[in-house]
Amino acid sequence: MPSGGASAAPPAGERLEPGRRSYDSPVRRQQAERTRERIVAAGTEMVHGFPSWDWRELTVRAVARRAQVNESTIYRYFGSERGLRDAVMRHLEQEAGVDVDTLRLDAFGDVIGRVYSYLSSFPTSGGPTGDPTFAALDRRRRDALVAAVAAAADDWSPAECELAAAALDVFWSVPSFERLITVWELDTSQASRVAGWVIELIRGAVRDGHGPR
Repeated sequence: MPSGGASAAPPAGERLEPGRRSYDSPVRRQQAERTRERIVAAGTEMVHGFPSWDWRELTVRAVARRAQVNESTIYRYFGSERGLRDAVMRHLEQEAGVDVDTLRLDAFGDVIGRVYSYLSSFPTSGGPTGDPTFAALDRRRRDALVAAVAAAADDWSPAECELAAAALDVFWSVPSFERLITVWELDTSQASRVAGWVIELIRGAVRDGHGPR
């Protein structure tokens, strides 16, 4: 006889009495999945509205308010704020049509194309900084790179020169350097070798007349 007057669970294979239902029913699972999807959708909508990829405002409290659920519900489904953000990121990857786990080098160009097309649907901040000094530096650097490419490929169109110059500019940016030394944990010498290697490949393409398609 169970203590406290609690009913014993029915033996294996025995049906529940009429009027009683199992806690883990298909209906409950469907409701739980819909709730989870609503939470992820709320987080995704918030990210789409951010002016940058700064996710500091993507908090459990903010997402709960937008999804109209209790904060405890989010913790029950995702465990933590990190778990919630991971779920939102996976949803964004699905929206972009990107499967990182099956990435192949020969398809990388197509992947980047899909990623850039997807990122274009997000609002932009208009540039890394509003400081006129840095804006002027960006313009001088852009003009210098275009001129350098044009001098080496005098039969290229201005559009082709700009595309090649843009590729070179990627390795002249602070974010690229910071990513190499933080995400990839390279030292300064290794980061310089990587950048120099890619720049040499681009220079060789310019020299051989292989412009951006």
